[in-house]
Amino acid sequence: VQLQASGGGLVQAGGSLRLSCVVTGRTFVTYIIGWFRQAPGKEREFVSAISGSGARAKYVDSVKERFTISRDNAKNSVYLQMNSLKADDTAVYYCAATPYSSSSSWYLTSTYDYWGQGTLVTVSS
Repeated sequence: VQLQASGGGLVQAGGSLRLSCVVTGRTFVTYIIGWFRQAPGKEREFVSAISGSGARAKYVDSVKERFTISRDNAKNSVYLQMNSLKADDTAVYYCAATPYSSSSSWYLTSTYDYWGQGTLVTVSS
């Protein structure tokens, strides 16, 4: 399984970006996909995750009402729509995959078996 994240860039505060994560693998629909981010000098933190069917999603409190995760299983892709971006959202964003996990563990980096290379999001204030 390989993951390729894209869509990062430079945006002004209040702006929007849409991140994409394309996953290669035959059983994409069975994978839980998570988005994490890591700011300079900080630990990697959970942002959002979505179930294989797309029916269930979770978000860290700081992005609720601003970010939306979705997936298109026909395209082996997961998206993170980020609106009302803030300077604090500046980070490298990573997508990750795991074939199975209780939703109570989605926020843990150790839950995920596969990771993409990351895409940089810079929000200027």
